[in-house]
Amino acid sequence: MKYLDEYRDPVLARRLLDELRATATRPWRIMEVCGGQTHTLVRQGIDELLPAGMRMVHGPGCPVCVTPLETLDRAMAIAARPGVILTSFGDMLRVPGTRADLLSLRARGADVRVVYAPMDAVRLAAAHPDRQVVFLAVGFETTAPANAMAVLHAARLGLSNFTMLVSHVLVPPAMTALLEDPDCEVQAFLAAGHVCAVMGWREYEPIAAHYRVPIVVTGFEPLDLLEGILMAVVQLEAGRYEVENQYARAVRRAGNTAAQDAVRRVFRVTDRSWRGIGHLPSSGLELAGEYARFDAVRRFHVDGLRPAEDAECIAGAVLTGARLPTDCPAYGTRCTPRHPLGAPMVSSEGTCAAFHAAGRTRTRSTT
Repeated sequence: MKYLDEYRDPVLARRLLDELRATATRPWRIMEVCGGQTHTLVRQGIDELLPAGMRMVHGPGCPVCVTPLETLDRAMAIAARPGVILTSFGDMLRVPGTRADLLSLRARGADVRVVYAPMDAVRLAAAHPDRQVVFLAVGFETTAPANAMAVLHAARLGLSNFTMLVSHVLVPPAMTALLEDPDCEVQAFLAAGHVCAVMGWREYEPIAAHYRVPIVVTGFEPLDLLEGILMAVVQLEAGRYEVENQYARAVRRAGNTAAQDAVRRVFRVTDRSWRGIGHLPSSGLELAGEYARFDAVRRFHVDGLRPAEDAECIAGAVLTGARLPTDCPAYGTRCTPRHPLGAPMVSSEGTCAAFHAAGRTRTRSTT
């Protein structure tokens, strides 16, 4: 546990906070893109220790949360069919679809299984040639290489009973969409270190230059985040708008080129709907033509579903940073981790789940 201790040192944390207070002269608004970073900020109370007026804006960086409702409904429609094994990471099982979730569908007899890697689903398909095995492939650029390798391996094995229900999304188009919103208050970004470990940060450089926003690639421990916030504030105070790398122990500018090559081989960029946010052009990945035979939507013909979001849930406003979870009238009452109205309350990276786990309560009017 040596490295965790080093990045959670309370003495160093106090020094970084003191330096931040001495540097900041304005009430800056900084968005952390990643849901894992949100959980660290809220769990450790970092967002409440910042200089007066400075605010962390919690962004749409939870891949489970932004998986569109139609994908969940498609997954349940597929899982309900006889002869199907639907596989997924555990987070997805309790995310509400239009009428139910995958966990309740499994309780009614559907063969829904938790896997820990997409290759587990490939092995299931090889072991059960009489069953159709579907992997629910969600996430940002971080999980795309492993999913690409699973498709390549299934192709090498000649499996005809393995498909993926793909709902990959990309970070830079989401950042651009947020910055294009005339009501956007974000003045700097903390970029997700694990995404940049795969993709590098070259894609962020034109965003920083065009929109005049500092972007700091940041890790996930308390000291990572405090140093990333300080680096962003130093840039803001100096009027600089560059991409900087706080997470130098894991990220390089070019990223992991072998992983990028696998993603480019298997996937192509497409338009994508983001749950609670809407349709964003060129913001997702889909299987390229050579691998279209592994597309579960085509295999099972589930592309005509028309889902309806819960009218009470304000997940979209939470995911874009426009509202806090505690602004929601249902937060902590009609919406809890055991009975969520929306994905941000059930996902391990969701902002609502982070606030609820930290004991944050509703303290202001939502009228």
